[in-house]
Amino acid sequence: MKLSLFIAFILAALSGPGHAAEADDIREASRAEAETFNARMYAGPPGDKAYACFVRRYDAEHLARHPKQKVASMKLLVSAEYDKEDKQLHNSFRLGFRYRHRSGDFDSSGSCSHVVFTKDGNDARLGCGVDCEGGGIGVALSKENESAIVRLARVRVWQNNKPDDDAEESLVAGADDKIFRLDRTDNSECASLVTDRKELAALRHK
Repeated sequence: MKLSLFIAFILAALSGPGHAAEADDIREASRAEAETFNARMYAGPPGDKAYACFVRRYDAEHLARHPKQKVASMKLLVSAEYDKEDKQLHNSFRLGFRYRHRSGDFDSSGSCSHVVFTKDGNDARLGCGVDCEGGGIGVALSKENESAIVRLARVRVWQNNKPDDDAEESLVAGADDKIFRLDRTDNSECASLVTDRKELAALRHK
């Protein structure tokens, strides 16, 4: 993904509206920074293929403290795959969640690239976007690498894993739906986000 397009939705996802001037504080990660971040994300060098799964199910006490939060649970699967043709490691994401007051499973997916937020101490993160101006998410890691910090302004989603133009909608950040802290867990917890049988088998063996 081109960095100029990438910066546009990352600013929206992580900074919120009205912060376009902060583009100068974002730069493309160096190879060393990207490799360091990948090792943190995948709990070691990713090799040819790797996965990282993060999950959060909000309990009644948390939801009572955040009455405006729309999301009741969320899963994030971050994937890495080495492309032998361009000799690059490509990251992607799958996001699944359930609303607090609506039934059904909702999901989104797209590709990711590395950027560095210089104002935050040269910290490399993943910026992930959905095709055709579908918004995106930013993914950082906690200091101990045991949690993913997901930030969003808007991301296109579909119900029941059916990317149909007529069925699409967006998860839009609200007062209590801008930042989600998800806990690292076994990759099998994110199996419901994978539909390809070969990839599902690879996920279960990682």
